[in-house]
Parts: sequence; C-alpha cells; structure tokens
Amino acid sequence: MDRVIVVKIGGATFENRDTTIEDVISLQQQGKLLVIVHGGGNLVTDWLARLGINTSFVHGERVTDRAVLEVVIAVLGGLVNKEIVAAINSAGGRAAGMSGVDGALVQGRVKDEALGYVAEVVNVNPEPLQVMLRAGYIPVVSSLSLNLKPEAEGAPQILNINGDPIAGEIAAALGAERLIFLTDVEGVHDQSGELLSRLSEGEAEALITSGVVSGGMIPKIKACLRALSVHAAACIINGKQPHALLREIEGHGGGTSIYV
Repeated sequence: MDRVIVVKIGGATFENRDTTIEDVISLQQQGKLLVIVHGGGNLVTDWLARLGINTSFVHGERVTDRAVLEVVIAVLGGLVNKEIVAAINSAGGRAAGMSGVDGALVQGRVKDEALGYVAEVVNVNPEPLQVMLRAGYIPVVSSLSLNLKPEAEGAPQILNINGDPIAGEIAAALGAERLIFLTDVEGVHDQSGELLSRLSEGEAEALITSGVVSGGMIPKIKACLRALSVHAAACIINGKQPHALLREIEGHGGGTSIYV
C-alpha cells in the first residue's frame, strides 16, 4: 500500500472544506488510495460550552476528565466524523467512518496525569484501514484511541488523543506515499515570520529545539518526521485555500515540505 495518501484535516478548516471534499472525490476517481484523519477541537469546545462543562489546556492539549471525554467521543466519533463521511458519499465518493477504537486501529495509554484521559500512541494496527482501502472506500478516522491499560490506570477504555500524531503513525504503519496536513495557516515560519517552503529533517528538529515553532505546530512537524521514516513525502499547507489538496498532489501546492 505504498500509494496511500494520508490527509489530516484540522478542525479549523472544516468551515472551508467544500473544495477539500471535491478534491478527495477527484483523487479517489483517479485511483488514489486516501486515508483521512480529522480533528474537531473547536467544535468540541463549542459543545462543552453549550453543556456548561469547563475546559482547559496544558501546552496546547485539552485536559480531559470523564465529562469532557464523553463530549469528545460524541463530537469527534459521531458528529464530525459522520458529517465528513456523509459529505463525501453524497457527492459521489465512497467513504466509511471509523475511530481509532474500531478494529483496535489506534492503541494508546495515558501519557500525563495532568492531562487526564489523553493518550499517547503505543501502536497502530493498519489492518482495518487496509481492508477498507481494498474494498474501495476512503477510511475517515476520528482521533480517539483504545486504552491498552484501562484497569491498571483506573481509566476508561477510550481515550482522547491528538489527531496529528495519529496521522503520522498511520502514515508510517501503511508505508504511505504522502502525508499532507491541511491546516488554517500557511505553513511553518521562521523567527522573522517568513514562510519556510522546504525544511530538512535536521532543520525541522532544530526549529522545535530552539522554540521557533511552538504550540500546535510541534505535533504536526513531529508527525511529518515520523512519516519520513518510511520515506513518505510530508507537507503542511493552508487547507482554507481553494483546492489546496488537489494542487498539492499536482505539484502546485505552497506551504512547507519536509524532507530527509
């Protein structure tokens, strides 16, 4: 499955996903094998506010107690996932939704007690994705994880998890051809705010170490570096631009490419 393209759709790009859905269907019709991983943190925040549940963040990650976790599961595994799947199928594509829990796709463990029920990836089982891809479907994966040690840690069986590392681990597990992040920013910038169109593996690591990049860009870069381990092409682009995904595949994209 070395022709697989893994696409991570950030929650902030959902409002502008019309052309992304068109691009996804176009690529599927061209015979491309696609896996979509999505977030939806902004919508989770909206629903927590509606329900009167407090939410907080530590180093850019949502602190997740049981009440927050239930909303995360409902919004990401339900509402957001099914909206994306419905949009693809209604427009003539073939997609099927799943979470990291289904088929034990994403297996994790609690990574930091300060964050509550938030996972780090321990293992990715690519078999459920391979089955769906061979059947002609685009797997649409929500960022939830099976908890490998729920009893030992006194935690639930499902954990919240950042979708960025999931995308990188899925790309690695499938030996993907490409990993593409569709975000709400232009790409990676240097200390003066200039866009960096290309970064070597070492340059990307140095940006993290020096603190030039921070917050949500760090897990994206780390996921790209993980994809490089299987020689996948990796990039971070502005998903709000019309047909950004298709333009990237055709070699006309912008953003930041990371290479070995």
